[in-house]
Amino acid sequence: MGGKGSAFPRPDAADVARLPEAAEPDGGRVWLPLNALRAFEAVGGRLSFTGAAAALHISQSALSRHVGRLEEYLGCRLLDRRAQGMALTAAGAALLPVVAESFDRIEETMKMLRRDPGHAGRVLKIHMPPTFLHVAGLSLLAEFRRAFPGLPIDVSSSNGIGLPAGRSVDLAVVFDRPHLGDAIRDPLWMVSQTPACTPEIAARAEGLDLAEFLRSTELLHVKLEGEPYSTFWSVYARHNGLDIGVQRGLAFESEVLAVQCAVAGGGVTLVDPDMFAADIASGRLVTPFPDTTCASGFGYYLTVHPDDMVDPAVALFRSWVVRRYTQAPSDDPV
Repeated sequence: MGGKGSAFPRPDAADVARLPEAAEPDGGRVWLPLNALRAFEAVGGRLSFTGAAAALHISQSALSRHVGRLEEYLGCRLLDRRAQGMALTAAGAALLPVVAESFDRIEETMKMLRRDPGHAGRVLKIHMPPTFLHVAGLSLLAEFRRAFPGLPIDVSSSNGIGLPAGRSVDLAVVFDRPHLGDAIRDPLWMVSQTPACTPEIAARAEGLDLAEFLRSTELLHVKLEGEPYSTFWSVYARHNGLDIGVQRGLAFESEVLAVQCAVAGGGVTLVDPDMFAADIASGRLVTPFPDTTCASGFGYYLTVHPDDMVDPAVALFRSWVVRRYTQAPSDDPV
């Protein structure tokens, strides 16, 4: 935060002087002290008046006045000035990420408009696997559209590992193992797995150890292109030292279908307990052996070709999604 200071105009003393008299105009929006907020973002992001003043090309005294006027306007301190350094107050820590994200969005949208004035005709093509789209993607896309309603999106979905074959897309969320390649890959969600089933089926686990329970229960698999249908159960059994005979049961095209079958009482499947937290919280599914959770070896990655990063719409969506996942709580897939 605060690393883009030179992209904005230097704060104007007249604007800061008007802070205490800021009033709500006829349009209904409260007048915002943008230059003072920009000054605070620069200082708060660096915790240094020297660095912030250099980035904004103004004097430290002028910068200090901007921040002081903003604190006066808000009626609370945003920064603690100490002999050993500077720190954000609780109010400053709450305000800083909101200000930084707001300026980032303004800057990104302005860049897109400047580089592609006809962006209204631009349709961003995005691909997501069915499970990710169902669990996280739909709400993610709706949130992005609320933030950037002028950018239409064409969404496609298919199963498989890696980039979709034969599809022309701008960006893709891919389900894959970690590896290096030519594409830019931002990890969004590393998938863990634990057995999940209905409470009725879980009741059968009473008095049984893990291996006995799984040997006596129908296994529900998720197929992967080019992989044995029992891949995930094999990884789970190997991690937990189990001999349960994984070459049996039902195999589905997506994890969503396997979970639906499990909810209907069809058997036990492997789920990421955070991605399917809603089903677990509602009681539709339970995880009878949570201590046996392990990594699946796969994850969801936002993937884009480096050459496409010059496209303002692609760069905008990528930076927005990465920031969204960086800020999301660990138990919230979106």
